[in-house]
Amino acid sequence: MSEIEHSTATRADETAVATGGRVKKTIVMVGMMGAGKTAVGRALAARLGVPFLDSDHEIEEAANMTIPEIFARDGEAFFRQKESQVIQRLLEEARGVLSTGGGAFLSETNRQMISDKGVSIWLNADLDVLWNRVRNRDHRPLLRTADPRATLKGLYEARVPLYAKADLVVRSDAQTAIEGVVDRVIEALATRPDVLEPVAGA
Repeated sequence: MSEIEHSTATRADETAVATGGRVKKTIVMVGMMGAGKTAVGRALAARLGVPFLDSDHEIEEAANMTIPEIFARDGEAFFRQKESQVIQRLLEEARGVLSTGGGAFLSETNRQMISDKGVSIWLNADLDVLWNRVRNRDHRPLLRTADPRATLKGLYEARVPLYAKADLVVRSDAQTAIEGVVDRVIEALATRPDVLEPVAGA
């Protein structure tokens, strides 16, 4: 083992002891836009000492276009196809924390793929919390409607039963800071030793 590899392995072991486990499968954050998937996912990855990946970012990088531009040029069906391909690649490439777009988990193929290769965590936030977080942002193509709150409500009601199929569920609310939600995620992951392997001394 090279000096760099030894140093990396040592840091990973130290992180595993500090957090109570070692990541064995990719942890996939799912849920509505505004649920906190990116913010919580990034903080969780830092806590666990693993890479943070974002499927939307990866799609934009590959296409050299923003997601609203992809929607406008190619349509949602094309975007969903590319989204599935990117999620599959990310699940196969590295163990870490993966944040997905709000519509990714609606696909049965994606749900099965995520459960087979990783673990899905639904960040469950109430509609009012979601609206307060997204109302002043204009980069959500699905909310570019005459009544974006009503659109969000419709998406929420249609999607919640599918998000409920996630392997684990964690509440995301307005009162809890990001690190507090990360604590909840790690507590939930403690029930899945196939994903977060307990280590001696933790």
